[in-house]
Amino acid sequence: MSDAGALFFDCLHPVRLTIDQIVEYVQRSFPNVVYDFNWGERALFYNPNRQLPKGIYFLTFKESDGANDHASKIGAGEFRLNVGISKRAFIERFGTVPDRPSAGCIVNSDHDFTQSNIVTPHPVYGWMCWIAVKNPSPETLNELKPLLAESYQLATEKFKKRVASAARKAAQPVIPPDLAPEAVQDL
Repeated sequence: MSDAGALFFDCLHPVRLTIDQIVEYVQRSFPNVVYDFNWGERALFYNPNRQLPKGIYFLTFKESDGANDHASKIGAGEFRLNVGISKRAFIERFGTVPDRPSAGCIVNSDHDFTQSNIVTPHPVYGWMCWIAVKNPSPETLNELKPLLAESYQLATEKFKKRVASAARKAAQPVIPPDLAPEAVQDL
């Protein structure tokens, strides 16, 4: 193939990132992010000092279709990057937040979830303001960097609330059933 032919081929098939490259960027850019596997997917959680069992989802990677999430038609060697963003950012990008789909269904959207390197609502969790991109390129990751920063900020805020809630629950005395107010009134 001539050099011109190779250039044409590269333009039609942009270089895509690997999961490991994205994980490296995220862990280098955002402190206290933990890489783990959950529900058969790789995920990054915000979880300083592993204070919570899992932490707060920051982003996930889907490497194959599943029974309830098969709209992307993820093939061998492919993956989909999923990121939770704010409702404001989601609406700015897509115009509206889709309704929650029925179990086993996808969100109502005109987007083609099978296309590579195109940012779309998440096919299942778009109603929760998650976005997705199948086989992202370095350029697409650069486009997503402000949304990754926002997602990280949202995760830190949710983490603080969850830790505070757990601390409040732990501080509440546990009253044995035989000493509950109802039991005392019966005496």
